[in-house]
Amino acid sequence: MALDMDQLRRIFYEECRENLEVLERELLALDPDGEVDLDIINTIFRAAHSIKGGGATFNLNEISQFTHVMETLLDEAREGKRRLDADTIDLLLKGGDCIHSMLVAYETDSDFDHELRDDLTRQLNQLLDGDSPDEVQPGATSDEATPMEGDGDWIVSFIPNKDMFFSGNDPVRILRELFDLGVHCSIECLSEALPPFSELEPEMCYLKWHIVVDGELEKHLIEEIFEWVEDECSLEISKPDAAPSGTGEPESSDANGNDAAQADSKPVADTDTDTDTDTDTATAPVPPKPKTPAKPAAAKNDAVSSIRVEIDKVDNLINLVGELVITQSMLTELGQNFSESKLERLQAGLDQLLQNTKELQESVLNIRMLPISFAFNRFPRLIRDLSSQLGKAVELVIEGEQTELDKTVLERITDPLVHLVRNAVDHGLEGPEERLSKGKSEMGRVSLNAYHQGGSIVIEVRDDGAGLNKERVWKKAIEKGLLHHDMALDDLSDHQVYNLIFAPGFSTAEQVSDVSGRGVGMDVVKRNIEDLGGHIEVDSEPNVGSIFRISLPLTLAILDGQLVKLADQVFVVPLISIIESIQIESERVKVATGGVELYRLRDENIPILRLKEEFELGETGALDKQLLCLVEAGGNRVGLLLDEMLGQQQVVIKSLESNYTRVNGISGATILGDGSVSLILDVQGLMSGFLSRVGDSKSHIAAA
Repeated sequence: MALDMDQLRRIFYEECRENLEVLERELLALDPDGEVDLDIINTIFRAAHSIKGGGATFNLNEISQFTHVMETLLDEAREGKRRLDADTIDLLLKGGDCIHSMLVAYETDSDFDHELRDDLTRQLNQLLDGDSPDEVQPGATSDEATPMEGDGDWIVSFIPNKDMFFSGNDPVRILRELFDLGVHCSIECLSEALPPFSELEPEMCYLKWHIVVDGELEKHLIEEIFEWVEDECSLEISKPDAAPSGTGEPESSDANGNDAAQADSKPVADTDTDTDTDTDTATAPVPPKPKTPAKPAAAKNDAVSSIRVEIDKVDNLINLVGELVITQSMLTELGQNFSESKLERLQAGLDQLLQNTKELQESVLNIRMLPISFAFNRFPRLIRDLSSQLGKAVELVIEGEQTELDKTVLERITDPLVHLVRNAVDHGLEGPEERLSKGKSEMGRVSLNAYHQGGSIVIEVRDDGAGLNKERVWKKAIEKGLLHHDMALDDLSDHQVYNLIFAPGFSTAEQVSDVSGRGVGMDVVKRNIEDLGGHIEVDSEPNVGSIFRISLPLTLAILDGQLVKLADQVFVVPLISIIESIQIESERVKVATGGVELYRLRDENIPILRLKEEFELGETGALDKQLLCLVEAGGNRVGLLLDEMLGQQQVVIKSLESNYTRVNGISGATILGDGSVSLILDVQGLMSGFLSRVGDSKSHIAAA
């Protein structure tokens, strides 16, 4: 069976990302001023060691060499030789970012910032050289290292199992790591077990190695290199007077550390030669090396290309497929010998098929569901960086991180959340002195919370800062021309005032900072959320704080819809947007200044949107006895005028933009049971366009 190295490399990329997340999370958990937590340091070290080892396995030398320097620093910390202070933690976090950029470069055959990599390497080496001048640094030659006490060279017998390659491990990678230790060693490859060429199986390992390592090196450092394959090889490490026997290795070495080899053995490598020329026999194909850029490359989109699924979900899926096969067999048998007497059994079989299909659909959609912790996990680092940059003490509280939503929604909501959190820290939270003067704690708080509500997921971003200043927002809106100069603050509700911050170019910041304040972003946040079929609203209280509440559908693949008829066309209205449906009573209809039709319902004026005219399907005519479907999105309500309401149905969403073009007011299309195509209404888009057209009459609507 041939090894698919591309598949193994993709697995490494995924595992490398997971290890980078572990490295960042645990570094942020360290208390630089508190008691040393060896468990956390060991976890960080193992993550770095795994990245380095995997990078070397697949010849990603840029990653393995850089990570090796970080690993050396972490090794000193776990041995108690170094304390990880705040500056060192910051440097290691930047190192993790650098590894991530190199990983993306290898994946996409693109550029990364070599100057940044070199600068971080220099800083790490300065830290190592400055704080531990008497320690042997990896990468240094044996002449530069300060000798440690030793009684002679180490003799290593390394005999891999024949099937080692099948686990993705490579002996050459392990030998390369020995050279990375920076001490003199000689290696001989013993090939007496190599079969004749006609009997050779290229996927098997027939070689073994006899290695002599400088005795000044501590034994545990050699053992750590082989710990990746300790269950896949025979390994003995000893001093010359206790050299392993029966393995074909010489029993002693000469003064130069070179052992007498058998006639059919050949030297593999020596520290006096360039290791690159001695490792051409590596089984892993060399990936394209990232190009050297003239300037740092732009950030790439780092979407999750695969997901890990709990075994329980897979088992449930298999069980449902089994049930479906049984039902299909039953229906096939009924069809072959069908008679009128079997009609009841046929109906029961079709009902069972419907149930099986629905459960299978839910199970498949459930596989795409991921905990929102995948998005929330980046915010501890973001808060740490912003706190340092802005000189504010900030505590981050995360709740509901196990709440699940669709992978596509998760990927697209991350950037809006980042913008909201940055704004909360920069604009929302006061500085330490101002907070103390208000009787608040010096440390501000930003909270992230996620929970399910009906068929949606709600994400809240909350801060305990100064809150939104209604008067300042109102004045800025008039200054920007978003409101008429004669519109009084009292004519607007709190909700209407707060929603003005989502207008393009709107900002109340007195100063433009590196973080925010340019008036760019909140409109994009709202648009991105609405593109996902969700909406965002904001509440605020002076000197208490603000809360941004995002409501999103759990999935973008399927929705529960209400089929409605306009002229001879069938449309789908998302059921989650519908509040209620009523038959119009003509005496409740009013016309505001500007010709806006309003329906008076329970002391509220609901603007009426004539969908026929909107889609140019004809004229609606008189409103008496017509159907009005009340929908809500983005905190606004509108009544959609319909000809007829049909049944409710789950529909599969197909993108209209990717198959045709973007159409205002339409979010997608679906195929109904009769094979006809039905368009899905974009309720938010319809309302936004309609309300912007009647915006000049809003004050009259409120007074009608």
